[in-house]
Amino acid sequence: MEEKQVMLTAEGLKKLEEELEFLKSQKRGQVAERIKQAIDYGDISENSEYEDAKNEQAFVEGRIITLEKMLRNAKLIEGGESETNVVTIGARVLLKDLEDDSEFEYTIVGSAEADPSQLRISNVSPVGKALLGQPKGSVVEVQVPMGKIKYEIVDINKKG
Repeated sequence: MEEKQVMLTAEGLKKLEEELEFLKSQKRGQVAERIKQAIDYGDISENSEYEDAKNEQAFVEGRIITLEKMLRNAKLIEGGESETNVVTIGARVLLKDLEDDSEFEYTIVGSAEADPSQLRISNVSPVGKALLGQPKGSVVEVQVPMGKIKYEIVDINKKG
């Protein structure tokens, strides 16, 4: 089965590498110690501490496998503080909502590092898809559950 390419900014790549290192170097040992302590409590068949520690171990190991796969298939998004005329992954885009004239800025990232609360939206989200490839000054329509929203692309900057 072909593995899917994971688009990452340099910042996103660093965060995933740091998380993987933490899980392997520290978290695994902490969970193993919890399991050892739970076993010392006696009968593990009715030991909720043991069950909890084993569940955490499964989560940690699953996350390690996921991160290793993501990093193995990572494609670094080229950055730099240069102006660009077209929205690409890694770009910081200043948008104007044409309905209420409000302005806000999104950074377009790969889905692995999307975080809407930090205004980092995925290239496969409805807004991300609508913006990709569009030039500065253009108006894009985004289909959302409550209808269509129109945005004007006010400015585009590459982010490193």
